[in-house]
Amino acid sequence: MKNARWLVGSCLGISAFVVLPLCIVAFSVFSFDVALWRHLATTVLSEYVLNSLILAVGVGIGTIVVGSTLAYLMVNFDFMGKSVLSWMVLLPLAMPAYIIAYTYTGILDFAGPLQTYLRSSFDWQRGDYWFWDVRSLSGAIVMMILVLYPYVYILARTAFVEQSYSFVKVSKLAGYSRWHHFKRVSLPLARPAILTGASLAMMEALADYGTVAYFGVSTFTTGIFRTWFGMGNIQGAAQLSTLLCMFVLVLLVLEKHSRKDASKYQSRHLSQFSVNKLHGIHSLVVMLVCLLPALLGFVVPFTQLLTWSAQFAEVGDLSSFLALVKNSLVLASVGALVIVGLAVLVSYSKRLANKRVVNTAEQALSLGYAVPGIVIAVGVLIMAGFIDRHLNQLTIAWFDYRPGLVFSGTIAVLVFAYTVRFLSVALQNTETGLQRLPKRLDNAALSLNGSVFRMLRKIHVPLLSGSVISALLLVFVDILKELPATLVLRPFNFNTLAVRAYELASDERLLDAALPAISIVLAGLLPVVLLTRQLNKTSV
Repeated sequence: MKNARWLVGSCLGISAFVVLPLCIVAFSVFSFDVALWRHLATTVLSEYVLNSLILAVGVGIGTIVVGSTLAYLMVNFDFMGKSVLSWMVLLPLAMPAYIIAYTYTGILDFAGPLQTYLRSSFDWQRGDYWFWDVRSLSGAIVMMILVLYPYVYILARTAFVEQSYSFVKVSKLAGYSRWHHFKRVSLPLARPAILTGASLAMMEALADYGTVAYFGVSTFTTGIFRTWFGMGNIQGAAQLSTLLCMFVLVLLVLEKHSRKDASKYQSRHLSQFSVNKLHGIHSLVVMLVCLLPALLGFVVPFTQLLTWSAQFAEVGDLSSFLALVKNSLVLASVGALVIVGLAVLVSYSKRLANKRVVNTAEQALSLGYAVPGIVIAVGVLIMAGFIDRHLNQLTIAWFDYRPGLVFSGTIAVLVFAYTVRFLSVALQNTETGLQRLPKRLDNAALSLNGSVFRMLRKIHVPLLSGSVISALLLVFVDILKELPATLVLRPFNFNTLAVRAYELASDERLLDAALPAISIVLAGLLPVVLLTRQLNKTSV
């Protein structure tokens, strides 16, 4: 096929280049620093491991309880306000964990409105009462549960919808109550989907930096940052990153195992599905149960951010805020265009070649999204530093000139890190779009002696416009929210909304951090709206 070999070669080259930072981190384990690890083992390593495990397990259990309960109630019951709640329960997806952490700190801290009201109402002083410390490990777990439960909810909802009504009939014949049917039939059938969602939530928890750093919780992500910048040991940071990746790898194996037999639990008789209509107090109780996660995960923090933003607009420096918006929009736009362009190229190569080597390369590219941003930043910076160092050696030898840092600390390196992290997100959309197009289109175009690139430009890209736009939007918002990689790799004196919100919140300037934070949340609402529309098309 004309140009097909060149296309496949490009796909393999892209895959090798994108996966290289992950390989650098993985191979760092062979340069073992005995002194560093002895120091970490006797001081903080056990704390990193224990806190990371507690965080991941706590978030996993919490998202399973909240997400699966919500999914079952929304699928199996009809109650007041269900049509509104069907999209409200997904709104926390637009709220990054580090932003909700800043917000609840302002609400629940000692100087916050809630404790201030309690002290003024009951004439209490410090030490006269106990109040939950949100800036703790338990606080980090709760914050992440509130924004990550939709991972479980979406998959569990689909699993419950795909269960045939014949299961309910059999349960009734067996004398099962609705609760026993849920516990013994519905829940076990939906278990693969629920565990998949929980695994994704746990990986997000392990990858989080902003929340745990702000709360002062020592985990692998904060440990990597301290080893790198506090101790000046990037190789040690890479080795810690390898250890963190082992935890992520375990979760990936569990997630893949949970999906292994998922198709066996799906039903093809969805038309028999029945919904139980609730009235009176029962309808009210179920509505309140479904409303609570959306209320705590989005409405309360969003309202607080709006209040702070209005106050900042009166006294703050809007010109500096507009500069942040410009930087963020330009960076996210460039990154999204590059990533989606590469995703189209890789997906197209897979469609035309369909060889094992291309499929393997595409699967390797999907690893980036499972790896924490701080780990990718370590690998990218080591790679950029290696290139800069050898480039300087060449220019000194040939031209007696030292250019300094050519790649490190540039927008190009930052966009490359985003590519490693988010290429998988774009690939999911472009591959799904291409799979919908019949192969006869390719055969007809190639029979006219057209090249594969002309076929892509004239036929596939126009037909893929919906998938490409969705991919652009999702990657754009992901880049806008990304904190650890941007914080580490951004050029000098270059700030984005996410970085500035983190810096201001770290300085306890929550009022100033509100406007950048709410801008990120508002941008994050766009893919949530698209996702809600897609889910509502599912027959319930």
